[in-house]
Amino acid sequence: MAWYAPFRGKTVLVTGASSGIGRATACAFAAAGAHVVLASRRRAELETVAREAGGTTLVVPTDVTRREEVAACVRQAVTTFGRLDVVVNNAGVLLPAPVLEMVDGDLDRMLRVNVFGMLYVMQETVPLMQAQGDGSIVNVASLAGRRGISPLGGYSATKFALVGLTEALRTELHGSAVHVGLVLPGVIETPMVENVTHDQEFADLWPTALNMPPSWVVWAIFASARFKLLEVSVPPGAATLEKLAALAPGVADTIVHWARNASAWLTGASRRV
Repeated sequence: MAWYAPFRGKTVLVTGASSGIGRATACAFAAAGAHVVLASRRRAELETVAREAGGTTLVVPTDVTRREEVAACVRQAVTTFGRLDVVVNNAGVLLPAPVLEMVDGDLDRMLRVNVFGMLYVMQETVPLMQAQGDGSIVNVASLAGRRGISPLGGYSATKFALVGLTEALRTELHGSAVHVGLVLPGVIETPMVENVTHDQEFADLWPTALNMPPSWVVWAIFASARFKLLEVSVPPGAATLEKLAALAPGVADTIVHWARNASAWLTGASRRV
């Protein structure tokens, strides 16, 4: 519990708090003694999370694609608890499709949540933290934001954008006491990922058995906020392929292709057994 101690009495805003990573993160901060502001579109699910988390929580139904709702959420958090110490910028949506089969509506929805929603949260909270003199924002992106794979082309594009925004904001805030961290998870066991695990192409590349629990990402978020880490991959070292791709993109493509074929073969072999 000593590791969690610095968050006791702090105010933490978690977006996308109704399920998956956001839910697990909210419960963990509540267990650490923080005042937790739960934000997502669905009030009923947020109320359930609040009961599960215990501690001091504030439910604020918020659609992050609406700038005015994000601003209202931040105001309510500060009015209730006096300040805002940590923001876990986590809301996201994943709609898988091969690049050549993507439709405008799906890409637009992902852009509105994964890019504009994240941007609105940063724009509404960074000035507040600058006025306070400190604060930490942890943006939950994805390893798909460092390396595009099919059928996550559209999702990867939005996460690439989030990575770019995060890195640019860090340069803008250089020398200030406001920390902006980036967490890059792989495939996590969440309701959002269920959309893609039903896709045979992705299932062949990444079998469900390899999915990681949300608690792995929670630890990364805590570490980023606690130690002011700029970038944390989940699992650690998982961004190796991205580093390789920067030097030899063709080699990285071949590795992904090989991994897809090998995984498909192993999956087929296990079914035959």
